[in-house]
Amino acid sequence: MANLAFLGDYASKLVWNIAAALIIYIVGKRLIAFALKGVEKATGKTGMDETLAKFLRSVVKIALYVLLVFIIVSQLGVNTASLITVLGSAALAVGLALQGSLANFAGGVLILLTSPFKVGDYIITGLGEGVVEEINLVCTKLTTLDKKVVVIPNSAISASPITNCSTHPTRRVDIAVPVSAKSDVTKARRIMEDCYNAHPDIIKDGTVASHLDAFVENGVTIAACGFTEGSKYWAVKWQLQEDIKKALAEGGIVIPYSQMDVHVKND
Repeated sequence: MANLAFLGDYASKLVWNIAAALIIYIVGKRLIAFALKGVEKATGKTGMDETLAKFLRSVVKIALYVLLVFIIVSQLGVNTASLITVLGSAALAVGLALQGSLANFAGGVLILLTSPFKVGDYIITGLGEGVVEEINLVCTKLTTLDKKVVVIPNSAISASPITNCSTHPTRRVDIAVPVSAKSDVTKARRIMEDCYNAHPDIIKDGTVASHLDAFVENGVTIAACGFTEGSKYWAVKWQLQEDIKKALAEGGIVIPYSQMDVHVKND
């Protein structure tokens, strides 16, 4: 009889614990959904980068569900201290097996928090350059000018120098051209400046300039510069290079080329 009474008490207690756990799960799930909506509204109002906002929402969601699981397990009478020890050992084993992935994850978090660039920016790195198409927690994807996709691990890109060409709305277009030592340097500079000023996409704010940049083997290098909208940079540069080449030739400015003269002596 005593055993039956014990089993009856145990069964009733177990049923109560299971019922309480189900109630905790249902209420907890609704509270988590409510909390996530609050986080989504908060990140939206602050104008936070969408990639970072998604990451923060994911972290909050995981943390809240882990907390809910521990509350439910505790309600069912499981020793949570032992569970934490087991999970800690498992996490250590997984961490050792996935060191590279964890390094990429850490790099992704660093990129999202420091925001050295965002989706849509044109960046230059030692591992590739192009328009940022995606930033996730493992890698960053760039699209090059010829529509190739460069996938760079976040651990590598976060540890390398990055040049962000889209931080400012304008970019300076620099073009350097070698000219013969016998050519009129002043005339060559004027021709290059005229080409810049004649281009419709060069900003006419007095920043177009030119200078003698360097002395080279067969003459000198003349450099010119001017600003344009960042999105038009490559089209403007390519067109200017063609315009300058034609204008210098028409103006009698010689562009020197390396050449080798071969003399054949007949004995």
